[in-house]
Amino acid sequence: MDQQKSLFDGIEDMPENADKSRYDEMLKQFERYNEAHPEVWSYFVMFTNQLVARGFRNYSSQGVFARIRWETDRVDDDGNSTFKISNNYSAFYARRFMSEYPEYEGFFRTRTQPSKAEPATGLPELGPQDVT
Repeated sequence: MDQQKSLFDGIEDMPENADKSRYDEMLKQFERYNEAHPEVWSYFVMFTNQLVARGFRNYSSQGVFARIRWETDRVDDDGNSTFKISNNYSAFYARRFMSEYPEYEGFFRTRTQPSKAEPATGLPELGPQDVT
């Protein structure tokens, strides 16, 4: 007699490094980007500390990203931006900042990350070459 298959049959066959959620995928992408561009973290910390020094009690990580882009971007020969950073990473930088500087917990308002409940897409990260 055939046994009914469970939804979880075969899950043990998944590679150990397989992403289980969309959050896992984005976290790996962030970690790769952060490792390749450590200057972004330096700018994020510097600009956030400047906001704190000016008296801000909270601010937007997207606002910090906008300043990083403004301060670091250069134009290539075709008139295109040479600096790229995904908006998906701002929440990771904000959480990292508050983790490494606990005295500023709450400086960036964060939300629940719905990507933790979404399945991994398995798709490669989009890059500047994918924009038309």
